[in-house]
Amino acid sequence: MSIISRLDRLPTSKPHYTLLFIAGLGYAFDGMDVAIIAFLLPSVRHVWSLSGAELGIIGSATPVGVLFGALIAGYIGDRFGRKVVMCWALALYCIMTMVAALAPNFIVFVLARVLAGVGTGAESVIIAPYLSEFIPPKRRGWFIGSLAGFFSFGFVGAALIGRFIIPSFDDGWRYAQMLTAMPIIMLLWWRRSLPESPRFLISKGRLDEASAIVDKLEKKVVASTGKELPPIEILPGKEHTINTSFSPGVRQSLLMMFSVAMRRQTTIIWVTWFVVTFCYYGFFAWIPSLLVERGFTITRSFGFSIIIYLAQIPGYFSAALISDLIDRKKTIALYLAGSAVSALCLSQAGSADSIVASAAVMSFFLNGCYAGLYTYTPESFPTSIRATGCGFASAFGRLGSILAPSIIGFFYSSLGFAGVFTMTGLVLVTGVFVLLVWGLSTRGYSLETLASDTVESEKTRREN
Repeated sequence: MSIISRLDRLPTSKPHYTLLFIAGLGYAFDGMDVAIIAFLLPSVRHVWSLSGAELGIIGSATPVGVLFGALIAGYIGDRFGRKVVMCWALALYCIMTMVAALAPNFIVFVLARVLAGVGTGAESVIIAPYLSEFIPPKRRGWFIGSLAGFFSFGFVGAALIGRFIIPSFDDGWRYAQMLTAMPIIMLLWWRRSLPESPRFLISKGRLDEASAIVDKLEKKVVASTGKELPPIEILPGKEHTINTSFSPGVRQSLLMMFSVAMRRQTTIIWVTWFVVTFCYYGFFAWIPSLLVERGFTITRSFGFSIIIYLAQIPGYFSAALISDLIDRKKTIALYLAGSAVSALCLSQAGSADSIVASAAVMSFFLNGCYAGLYTYTPESFPTSIRATGCGFASAFGRLGSILAPSIIGFFYSSLGFAGVFTMTGLVLVTGVFVLLVWGLSTRGYSLETLASDTVESEKTRREN
């Protein structure tokens, strides 16, 4: 346990921020790839004379791939390592995005988007638990929330591409995807720069490798801060060693997630992922098209989208700051409530200004939810199944992203603009209730303490 204690007592400094930046770049390009679909739809609809149903298939293609990527990556990450998944997932995403950019027809385009989604889903699942295993408890909320904040840079980048690249060229939709495939150049940098997670190595009994990585990290921290390392502190609660003799398969991982000690928190995590992802993808996938349907030109709609996407940035980083102050579940609940209120305001908005203002506020709060959720999820599972737990939670949430385009489309056709966002607000309110009533608090605990049955029971007793 001394390796873990050494890791958790380190003051956050340049080495931690370097990890945050490298990992965050992956999320930025993931976010760009996901967001760009909304801006491609009007173009590909014209190029291949697609029906509304076929557009719905395109809208669901990436989320379907993300679902499978999330399921696969979690297990592989717990079995073979976090770093290998991060690199190969990025490669798959980049290659398939290029194939989609050069697609000669609808079928090839959809298949490529699905496979690109597999890479995106795998990468997005593995990065948060990877970084969380390096960051000390007192700063974990800010770091992982800020990591999720890199998604917002990708969404803003997609909006800029949608506004200035796609309308400017006959094949602008192809050039847009080529731009989103650029992170292939990051692969060699990642492989050279990123260490494997010491916690993963310990879980596999590779103690010498884990110790060597922590040794290097300690030296970098000393060089960065110019100070001696603080003494090792025992965090609140009883520390537990990582089980180095247990490597569960998928079935065993699921049984652990739904054991008596963990099933409540697992269920809460899954439900929250579904609520946030359903509303998030329903909102961002449809907002450009809904604006067009409200009478705005495509160019003006895409211009409004830039404003809406810019609101993501303070949403993520404000939630990252708050989650270390008032706890993860309260932060998520606060931002879910803000999302619900803004959705109801959007349902009543009539003018261009009120629509864009309400949508920007909703963007702020929805993305703040993700900042808290990306921190909360890795903290809820032990090291041996952390990536798998994150993968299954994310995959369950992706069901919401798959269902959202069709359900939003149905509500829009039958109930109109107001009906779409009234329904969205009610889903968000449900998420607030579930999380506040049954969710557990995780702020300030070491990852090993959070995984223990003893502390799980103690937290439940204190909250009740």
